[in-house]
Amino acid sequence: MSNSKTINIVIFGIGNIGSTLIKQINSAKVQLQQQQKLNIRIPIITNSRIAFFYKEGISDTWESDFERFSVPYKIQDIIKYVKEQKYENLIAIDATASQEFVKDYTLLIENDFHIVSANKVANTLRYDFYKQLRTTLKKYNKQFLYETNVGAGLPIIATVKRLYDSGERIEKIRGVFSESLSYIFNEFSSVDVLFSKVINNASRLGLTEPDAREDLSGKDVARKLLILAREIGINKELNQVSVESLVPKNLNGNTTCHQFKVRSNELDIPFQTKKQNLLDNEVLRYVAELDVSSNTLEVKLVTKDKNSALGQLKGSDSLFEIFSESYKDSPLIIKGAGAGKAVTARGVFSDILKLSSSLN
Repeated sequence: MSNSKTINIVIFGIGNIGSTLIKQINSAKVQLQQQQKLNIRIPIITNSRIAFFYKEGISDTWESDFERFSVPYKIQDIIKYVKEQKYENLIAIDATASQEFVKDYTLLIENDFHIVSANKVANTLRYDFYKQLRTTLKKYNKQFLYETNVGAGLPIIATVKRLYDSGERIEKIRGVFSESLSYIFNEFSSVDVLFSKVINNASRLGLTEPDAREDLSGKDVARKLLILAREIGINKELNQVSVESLVPKNLNGNTTCHQFKVRSNELDIPFQTKKQNLLDNEVLRYVAELDVSSNTLEVKLVTKDKNSALGQLKGSDSLFEIFSESYKDSPLIIKGAGAGKAVTARGVFSDILKLSSSLN
């Protein structure tokens, strides 16, 4: 393709996000070539065990090809292959949720890969790893983009980073960061329904993890809050985020996912009590808050006025409020679908295009 720029992408993880991303890239190929003279080639796709190598780049038949032609691999096999093929403009896509794969980032960067990640792990491990990763990126002149780590397709990280890098003093970041917990409390606060029923509805709609306790524990919200804190120079660890778990101790630990589902009605009385204690103009919201002046990161259940930005949330939308010296009295608000495979994959795709524009 004359006068075209070719980007070579290796996709690690072909679950919901990875497979949706492949479809989005294949659908946009003609448009990208016509409008941007950009050719995105995907010569390798992998899951945690096996990889499919196809030097021309995978096509719409990739699912059956992956089943038929994949082979066991190690990360060194990927590196060896792209070097043999003399591929340039290499981008590794982390569409996994793996703690293990993150350990390979350094090796990939040292071997000419940029990284785009939907996986939050690298940005929430110990701060010394976080810092070392950025030192390695700088040394090898490589980029690491991860906009979808917070807010999926919403431009949260980019906005916070742009404000911070321009010298804007950020004072507070607050919001409902979880699609599942947004739905649960929007529904529970506005409808006469049992709390366990709302959780079951959220699970049925695919909003929660297979084990809803993953959502109710608040850990994922804590990770997102930590990522934003680190973006503005606050060097905290994950265990320094104060998290109010919504999972009672008697349903944690030794109980299985099935046992939790069967016994989830044990949550009904405590949450019904919280609801009855609300004033007429109040609703419950599960909120993350970073307060720069007090140097605190908190994830907690709070009451909010129905007419406030957080109180007016509907459905499963996420909402982020950024208070700064320029947005002191009226915060900058970003709101919309904060999760889901389509918007997350589209956010990863946007990061790929952003990165591509800076490559030769």
